[in-house]
Amino acid sequence: MLAASLAEYAPPGVDMNRVVRMLLVHDIGEIDTGDTIFYAEEGLADRKAAERAAVGRIFALLPAAQASAFMALWDEFELATTAESRFAHAADRAMPVLMNLANNGQSWKENGISHARVIARVGPPISAGCPELWSYLERRLDEEQHRVVW
Repeated sequence: MLAASLAEYAPPGVDMNRVVRMLLVHDIGEIDTGDTIFYAEEGLADRKAAERAAVGRIFALLPAAQASAFMALWDEFELATTAESRFAHAADRAMPVLMNLANNGQSWKENGISHARVIARVGPPISAGCPELWSYLERRLDEEQHRVVW
């Protein structure tokens, strides 16, 4: 829903239906692997491999053509090399930022995530996929840093 609501800020020619489909399938591997906080970088390669295996197992339950189409969308999201996948990443990375901005940085505080770490980790993918969104979030993050210490 966030990506669709930001459609006017997408790069020209972005297929919003493709973006939404990517966002619907990109977390499917977490059915098996569980969700991990975005800032946890230790063991990332192992988690990504486990998620890829889970996605393969789950999509294999579908008819071959559907499984192939969903796997292609999942891979496209993971690679983040198309305008659609970069925009999808921007929306995906922005949602927890927006939630933390709304709740005084609760999960950042609980997990010891600094302002600098938030900027470094979410800034590049959001900026690459939706620069206008990053401009807004960067400004809000800076305001919040001065208002609430985390």
